[in-house]
Amino acid sequence: MTDTPTADVEPAQAAPRGPARWFAGWSEDRRRTAFIVAYSIALLITTAAIWLVAVAPDIGGQGERVSVSQTVLFVLIGNLLLIGGLALVVGAIGVVFGDSGTSPLYTLKEAFSPHYGLDSDHDTVLGVLSLAFWALMIVVTLKYVTIIMRADNEGEGGIMALMALAQRSLRNGSRSAYVVGILGIFGASLFFGDGVITPAISVLGAVEGLEIAAPGLHNFIVPITVVVLLLVFMAQRFGTEKVGKVFGPVMVLWFLALAAIGGWNIVKAPEVLKAFNPWWAAQFFIEHGWHGVFILGAVVLAVTGGEALYADMGHFGAPPIRHGWYFFVLPCLLLNYLGQGALVLEHPELVRNPFYESVPGWALYPMIGLATLAAVIASQAVIT
Repeated sequence: MTDTPTADVEPAQAAPRGPARWFAGWSEDRRRTAFIVAYSIALLITTAAIWLVAVAPDIGGQGERVSVSQTVLFVLIGNLLLIGGLALVVGAIGVVFGDSGTSPLYTLKEAFSPHYGLDSDHDTVLGVLSLAFWALMIVVTLKYVTIIMRADNEGEGGIMALMALAQRSLRNGSRSAYVVGILGIFGASLFFGDGVITPAISVLGAVEGLEIAAPGLHNFIVPITVVVLLLVFMAQRFGTEKVGKVFGPVMVLWFLALAAIGGWNIVKAPEVLKAFNPWWAAQFFIEHGWHGVFILGAVVLAVTGGEALYADMGHFGAPPIRHGWYFFVLPCLLLNYLGQGALVLEHPELVRNPFYESVPGWALYPMIGLATLAAVIASQAVIT
């Protein structure tokens, strides 16, 4: 009597229990969509609840109100803590968003520099702010974070990865493949240019705060900048991974400071919130004609670092970068830009350096130190 072979039977997996059984049959895309919807609803409810607390008298009956900047800080911290993969998000903030995060140091200041010939009047300020806002939304948020980051080459991003993906759909040796290769090299050269300009303009913009705090130190700004840049290049051997681990929390503190300062100034001139209306950007071009096109050379400084989001995708993955940008970095940047604009609306003569002029006097020196650290981190990350 021969034994009949029996097929191996895999043990049945236990049916999911609790809330997990609700999502057992869902696809990955459906779960991701549900997460985004649930998070958005929770965000709206949290923001509304905090705002009600902010505008209501405190429990002690003293009639005091929580400031808008405190409310903004609380919401941003809550957002960051609610995001999944917190360690990766903090690491991405330390490496990926340094270039974009230091742009408030010099963007508005450069737009109103004397060689552009702009007056710091009401309509011009709102027009420049509207251009910066919509540049961030279209170029960085829509183009890079939402669309281009979906085109990864086995998890890697960057212009060369995008070039490789495009060439796969073309015949080898064809003229089209050659043109795509030339465009890829051209795009990489532009990114190299960003890497060259970022350390100099970021560190210089940070150190220039000394001129506001102590005008007598004006002659020392360039030497101090050179010394800091030398230290930046000497630190290259530590690599990108260690930068994220060590400097991520510093950049989180930097963005929180940007949001707090911006919110503090917006309260004084809420008129600046009109910059969300794209009509102010259109009106700016109508009034300035072709001269307005040259102003885009300054406005584009607000979107520097967009390519870095895509290029560093291989280090952290797309989700941490997207979450960090949507729910933390972008709100902080917008608050600071609007805060600088609010300051200029109230005091047009302070347009010479609206970033540091918007900082309270008691926080000026700590902010100079924090800005210098942020500029060093941004420079090191871009170079690496």
